[in-house]
Amino acid sequence: MELKELIKKCKKNDRSAQSELFSRYKDTLYFMSLKYSRNDVEAEDNLHDSFITIFETISKYRGEGSFEGWMKRIAIFKAIDKYKAKKPVAIEINDDLLQDTEVEDELTQLPLDTILKLIQELPDQYRLVFNLHQLDGYKHREIAQILEISENTSKSNYHRAKLILREKIMAMTTPKSKIKNS
Repeated sequence: MELKELIKKCKKNDRSAQSELFSRYKDTLYFMSLKYSRNDVEAEDNLHDSFITIFETISKYRGEGSFEGWMKRIAIFKAIDKYKAKKPVAIEINDDLLQDTEVEDELTQLPLDTILKLIQELPDQYRLVFNLHQLDGYKHREIAQILEISENTSKSNYHRAKLILREKIMAMTTPKSKIKNS
């Protein structure tokens, strides 16, 4: 079934169309949820909650822009809403830690599942800021609004996340003989 027809049927609460939409996009939205979650269980919960919201609000989708992008934003904001519900403490890092840290070269040498696991191990706010900025292209001003933090806090959390990732990557990729000789 073509996407436009599928969306039209989902707007009419057609269960078979909803099932087909879920089957088509569950893997994509699961991976999106996994980036913002601590583990598989959180990602599955977020996926479930995202599809409930998608089906409840699909009538608001007007066909402008990418439908997949619309669903991805729902998945991202569902994860952020769960994070906000935990009432985290904003973490501010001193400016001297804001030097740029290049993680990208080391990341390209690791398997995707290892990179994802390292990102998932970041503290919640660092992980959210890192994902929003690095992986999904949000600007720090937008992240600050979404997470209700200052723009400087967003920047410092992002740079601290990069430092943590770099330390973990270096620990994984540095040969043991080099570590012993240091």
